[in-house]
Amino acid sequence: MTATTATTATTATTLATPEEGTSHTAAQPRRASAPIPTIRLLKVELRKMFNTRSGMWLMCGIGILAVLATGSVMVFGGDADLTYDNFGAAIGFPMVIILPIIATLSVTSEWSQRSGLTTFTLVPHRGRVITAKLVVTVALGVVAMGVALAIGALGNLVGASIAGIEPVWNLSIGQALTITLATVLSMLIGFMLGVLIRNSPGAIVGYFIYNFVLTPLSMLLAESQSWWRDLQPWMDFNFTQGTLFEGNLTGEQWTQLGVTGLFWLAIPLAVGLFLVRRSEVK
Repeated sequence: MTATTATTATTATTLATPEEGTSHTAAQPRRASAPIPTIRLLKVELRKMFNTRSGMWLMCGIGILAVLATGSVMVFGGDADLTYDNFGAAIGFPMVIILPIIATLSVTSEWSQRSGLTTFTLVPHRGRVITAKLVVTVALGVVAMGVALAIGALGNLVGASIAGIEPVWNLSIGQALTITLATVLSMLIGFMLGVLIRNSPGAIVGYFIYNFVLTPLSMLLAESQSWWRDLQPWMDFNFTQGTLFEGNLTGEQWTQLGVTGLFWLAIPLAVGLFLVRRSEVK
């Protein structure tokens, strides 16, 4: 046996039996990294909604349209039109259209822009990421409508002051809450389409078809066919959402909202969440 072989054998014996007077310390097992806190995840998802060009310009568009809507009511509306309800409706209309697109892009960007490769590597549990996006979507809808109602109140005061009349506060707290709920449901429709389709152009086209093609067709069918007129409140989710803007819903109207929401929102969202957990991010 050569000296090198003897030295190697001795070293191997020493590593195998560290208790026999050796100073060698066995390698410590690697510590698992701590999971990312939920609060940080929510902050990241909120920032991701606005730090892209599309998100930034969509939010700028909401602000610009809110100012234009307020000015239009003041300029083109008569004294009878200068009410809190009209100002709130004028400002809230562009929000109801644009906010769901932001909700859609918050999901589809993970696949369309391939940011999901990083997101789902840092947070392997996709359910946590999608839940954070959902929470941020709902919170954004509530805050946005709060801002719209505040701007509407300011416009109502300014408009009444310019016209020299008393401001009309014809929007109750209950109606403001149902309008906020309608806005959140619209955002959830966009969110659902993003989760289900996972492609930005496809999801946005699907949203516009749902909102501006199916809805007018349903209205035309209800005007010409009595059988659909009776079924529409139980089948058309967009129609039942419209009752939220009027407020003071009856028990039957709340039931109709729940039934249509189940088939148009809850079930497709559940299917989309199932697919998201198993879809490949390329």
